[in-house]
Amino acid sequence: MIAVAGATGRVGHHIVDVLEEQGHEVVAISRSAGVDVVTGDGLADALRGVDVVVDATSGASPDQRAATEFFTTATSNLQNIGAKAGVQRIVVISIIGIDRFTAGYGAAKQAHERAMLAGPIPVTIVRAAQFHEFVSQLVEAGMQNGTVYLPKMRTQLVAARTVAETVAGVAIGASDESSPIEVAGPREEILVEAARLVVARRGESVPVEAVSNPDDPDDALYEQGALLPGPNAILAGPTFADWVASGQR
Repeated sequence: MIAVAGATGRVGHHIVDVLEEQGHEVVAISRSAGVDVVTGDGLADALRGVDVVVDATSGASPDQRAATEFFTTATSNLQNIGAKAGVQRIVVISIIGIDRFTAGYGAAKQAHERAMLAGPIPVTIVRAAQFHEFVSQLVEAGMQNGTVYLPKMRTQLVAARTVAETVAGVAIGASDESSPIEVAGPREEILVEAARLVVARRGESVPVEAVSNPDDPDDALYEQGALLPGPNAILAGPTFADWVASGQR
């Protein structure tokens, strides 16, 4: 039996779908299902009889302190309550290149990985590139006075469904990977160009501009390619252009 924490999230709901389509018994863990990984409410019952947990949770806040508290608290509960329930393995979704970042959400994800690896249950980390769905969110967040401002970012955008398929494969397999597994899209993308595709698809004429953020100590890493996958990464489509053309969101 496989439990998916964050089962209603961006990638979590796809993982649930993929596993169920393959005939696996899945326990969907989310607050809406009455299980809270932060408080621990309902978690012991949810993990009873579970062999593998997929941690697809995401912090609600981009603030480093708040996100770190969320991840470390949730991790402690998943590891300790899971160990008592007999969970054999945890698969954690993280972000490609996250070990190069020093602040913000990136630092919180590093704390997430460290806390997981320090727990009693063996862990496999799957680091993903930025999701295709991420671009539309950034377009909305970056809109100021009729112009979209986005960071100068090189990435290898990947569909959340594609990540879910990889994670599901790891969850049902007997992975003994000691290093993080990376999954990304088939080709490098420039965030601003991807955002322009989204805006054009909407039929809008909103300008999209790349900017630097001098207040972010990790700002240069985005343009330098710190978020790009390594040579051993799993690369899978669709490309961002094909995904946008298909009308997905």
